[in-house]
Amino acid sequence: MTKADLVNEISEKTGLEKMAVQNTVEAFMKSVRTAMTKGDNVYLRGFGSFVVKRRAEKTGRNISKNQTIIIPAHNVPAFKPAKTFVEKVKKNVAVK
Repeated sequence: MTKADLVNEISEKTGLEKMAVQNTVEAFMKSVRTAMTKGDNVYLRGFGSFVVKRRAEKTGRNISKNQTIIIPAHNVPAFKPAKTFVEKVKKNVAVK
């Protein structure tokens, strides 16, 4: 499902205009992005959590030059689904 598909589905289910739904979806994504950029996690009860994970410094290889390189510690965004969400996907039941 793409963002456009999501906007269409929400618009059909709620009766709101597509532009209003699209603006809401964009605002939601921007809010999550801004919070995570600041290092904050976003928790959506019953759905999941958008969390910032810390990756430790590690040694890697540049195989084209046959050199060892050091990959610095860095943060990465991650999504951890809620237990109820995982259970519904495992049972292959449509999430409402």
